Amino acid sequence: MEILIALSVVVIIVAVVVILNIKIVPQSMTYVVERFGAYKETWQTGLHVKIPVVERVARQVSMKEKVADFPPKPVITKDNVTFMIDSVVFYQITDPKLYAYGIEKPLNAIENLIATILRNIIGELELDQTLTSRETINSRMRQELDVATDPWGIKVNRVELKSIEPPADIKNAMEKQMKAEREKRAKILAAEAEKESQITEAEGLKTAAILRADAVREARIREAQGEADAILSVQRAHAVAIKLINEAQPGNAYLSLQALKSFEAAANGQATKIIIPSEIQGIAGLAKGILEAVNG
Repeated sequence: MEILIALSVVVIIVAVVVILNIKIVPQSMTYVVERFGAYKETWQTGLHVKIPVVERVARQVSMKEKVADFPPKPVITKDNVTFMIDSVVFYQITDPKLYAYGIEKPLNAIENLIATILRNIIGELELDQTLTSRETINSRMRQELDVATDPWGIKVNRVELKSIEPPADIKNAMEKQMKAEREKRAKILAAEAEKESQITEAEGLKTAAILRADAVREARIREAQGEADAILSVQRAHAVAIKLINEAQPGNAYLSLQALKSFEAAANGQATKIIIPSEIQGIAGLAKGILEAVNG
């Protein structure tokens, strides 16, 4: 019985040891395994068994992309303006072995690298270039960080500058400049609007004057055409009358009588002296004599 109990205890202990040395590596994780203190292998996702006492899991490394948000750091531009720049780094571990053995405290190393690279880049730029070259700064920082962290098994995917804070006096000057620019643009827009309004009004007055002139001209043309048509009608009537008289072949007496009527009409005017030809005087006397004989 004692032997059986001892064997049971041994089996139980062995089972517990085996169970404790069975390792399941979850998704997006890797385990760095050492044997007698030296690197043995890297376990990927799945079921693994390590040798008790001989092997140990030295480090569990996540392969997910990580974000490191570092505090603002002072940098000086080429024209001696000090900025406080806050940066964020997106990185991913690509080689667990290099990450585990490449450098001590890799995040501190990345933070110091960022400070150094920022000072080098910003030191080549002036104030205005620094404020307008954010994308260029991000790209250069990512490239230089990626090269520097490659021996550590780290790949830098993106570097973003969260904020660029200039000194208070520079910030106030920039705000005043922006306010002046906005006021300038507002005045320019108002002047352009006034100009457009005056042009539109002038074009309206011009169009109205042209229309009035066209209307007056059209009225005068129509009036002149009416007068011409009236004169032409009168002349045509006279021509028809003359034609009819010529066709009737009137005698001298009729013609003399018509001349007498013309002088009678002239006598009703403002003339003070009228000269009558002798032929008409004879006809007038003859007509007067005939009238007296008829009346007697």
